[in-house]
Amino acid sequence: MKSTRLSILAATALLATTLAACGTTESSDDGSTTSGSGAGGGEKITVTDARGKKVTLDGPAERVGATEWNAAEYLVSLGVQPVGVSDVKGFTTWDSAVTLDADVTDLGTRGEPSIDQLASLDLDVLFVTDSLTGDAVEQIEKTIPVVVLPGGKAGEQITQMFDNIDTVAKVTGTEDEAATLRTEFDAALDETKKTVADSDFAGATVAFSDAYDTGDAVSVRPYTATSQLGTLLGELGFTNAWDSIDGLEPDKAYGLAQTDVEGLTKLPADTKYWYIANESETDPYVDTLKDNAVWTSLPFVADDGVVRFPDSIWMFGGPKSMEQFLDAVSVTVS
Repeated sequence: MKSTRLSILAATALLATTLAACGTTESSDDGSTTSGSGAGGGEKITVTDARGKKVTLDGPAERVGATEWNAAEYLVSLGVQPVGVSDVKGFTTWDSAVTLDADVTDLGTRGEPSIDQLASLDLDVLFVTDSLTGDAVEQIEKTIPVVVLPGGKAGEQITQMFDNIDTVAKVTGTEDEAATLRTEFDAALDETKKTVADSDFAGATVAFSDAYDTGDAVSVRPYTATSQLGTLLGELGFTNAWDSIDGLEPDKAYGLAQTDVEGLTKLPADTKYWYIANESETDPYVDTLKDNAVWTSLPFVADDGVVRFPDSIWMFGGPKSMEQFLDAVSVTVS
């Protein structure tokens, strides 16, 4: 699904034709990026992004795009439909918390957005994350204002999520909507805490994961206590089962680790094993491992302690995705 890309010189020439509408990007005296937005109206808006750069717009951005799905979800949750989103099909497959307009433009892959598509959209601003590859940001922001959001921050995921939303809200003039999102999320979290506390699962040891069939073996991806979902499970009073496995090192951005089926034998015997999959892909736990002696002998498998959560809850999404996750937890423990 890779989009055809222009050469850097050709892209620059094409992007220049949209200069008046999209705004300009230039380095200020302090090395930050100052941009003029085509949105206009109101007072200038300045935010400092993940690079430590200041991005200034002439007013709230109206024509916006997003290369990462969490940013796209933030926008729609705030009442702003993005003009362009990377991998629209993937977004609609994995994120059911919000709905994109039917006419949203596909920007290409999340890691490598299409320069020619961006050039045609007359954007006021483009939201990306710090996982965007190569010099893509530098190329894009020659003519389109770019705001870089942190992709994740292990151990502080919920705080980072709302920090990101506050940035997006300031750029788009939707700060009241951002406050409402926080209020609704807090209410959902409190309600789920009560549900868990009143259930037989209160204080249970839970291992949450997803998994992939690599063709040679099943690769398991643990959501440790520092992941976004792991953080929520901790808030709900659960013990994270992955903490009991020595040497299981989560990454510093998303709090995800890596293991295999044999690694699952190190989990506590009383573990509740919860996971997420998607109908667009094989479910390794059901399909690949159904006759695997190691898997079938695990205590939580033998005791029917394995639960597949509903599809299309985006594990790295915004408050609306996290509310879907909280709902799934409530159903599981009830």
